[in-house]
Amino acid sequence: MRAPRLLAVLLLWACGLTAPVRAEEAARKFYAEDIKAAMMAHIAARADADGVFHLRDEKTGEELALKFVTIHDPVRVIDRNTYFACTDFAVVGAPEKLYDLDFWMNPQTGELKIYDEKIHKEPRKSLLYGWYKHPRYTFVKDRVVELY
Repeated sequence: MRAPRLLAVLLLWACGLTAPVRAEEAARKFYAEDIKAAMMAHIAARADADGVFHLRDEKTGEELALKFVTIHDPVRVIDRNTYFACTDFAVVGAPEKLYDLDFWMNPQTGELKIYDEKIHKEPRKSLLYGWYKHPRYTFVKDRVVELY
């Protein structure tokens, strides 16, 4: 009785029919349009009925009310299971003030899910240039290095 069952399992395995779901997810490649679609779904899910994205500034403690502007190109693949997108959000009522928010995502149940979001650049005003995005950190070999 054991031999026929073992033979059936071996045949299924040889045909690739018993590959675990996790291996399939790890093998799936996600492309720029997948990363952007995951970002848009995340932003839509986090925004309120008026389309305002609320975020607590981890440095200042301020509650930010932001409107999505754009996803920067290119979006990136950091490693086999980490994907990255950088975005611009404007302060509600002050569209000239832009925050640059970074998002990291990985595959979960067959789709990309955001697992971390950080303020990369904050709006600051210069007497010469007006509003600009001042960086809080930079990247060294895809790792965040705080600037202050």
